[in-house]
Amino acid sequence: MRGPTGRLLASRPWAAGVVTALAVALLGPPAGLLWAALAPEVTYVVVQGQALLADPEGQGPIGIDARFALISLAAGLLCGAAAYRAGGRGNDIALLLGLAVGGSAAAVLAWQTGHLIGLAEFRDTVATARDGTAVTGVADLRAKGFLVFWPLLAAVAYGALEVVVKRLLPGDRGEPGTGEADEVGGRQLDLEASPAGRDVDGRER
Repeated sequence: MRGPTGRLLASRPWAAGVVTALAVALLGPPAGLLWAALAPEVTYVVVQGQALLADPEGQGPIGIDARFALISLAAGLLCGAAAYRAGGRGNDIALLLGLAVGGSAAAVLAWQTGHLIGLAEFRDTVATARDGTAVTGVADLRAKGFLVFWPLLAAVAYGALEVVVKRLLPGDRGEPGTGEADEVGGRQLDLEASPAGRDVDGRER
């Protein structure tokens, strides 16, 4: 059963899209904090006031990008499932647009939030350190293509649930299934329950 929120969004598709976009976007900063906490440490070497990767071929930068991708994938799937569960029916386009816009905003906010953690201290250290000094960097996303994972997976999850539920539960959209009671003139009639040669009221046809 859907609650009042689901019924409201179902009656106002534009509201469903706006609410979905805002709700998803607000998840970006917490996701960024999680990314910064899980990101592996990357060592830089200070050369003439600039921070250069100590090991450009190392696993650190790859690990940072990989963790961002995994967090975005999980968040996108959860957002898509939640939107399908709470959004009602008849407003699929609005919900998909909300997931796309909100997911894109959330991904950017997650990136920027995670990157800001410790960034001021890192810059101060680089600016004052001698050449050859090793410093630990902050989380930064190098593979910017991962920013599409959140909105893409949210839309995929929503679409997959739409297909699966529609096939397995035909009555989910209010369509009477085989043998289900239908309503005619305010009375419930079981179209398959009437005996052969008679109508549902027992009269001969």
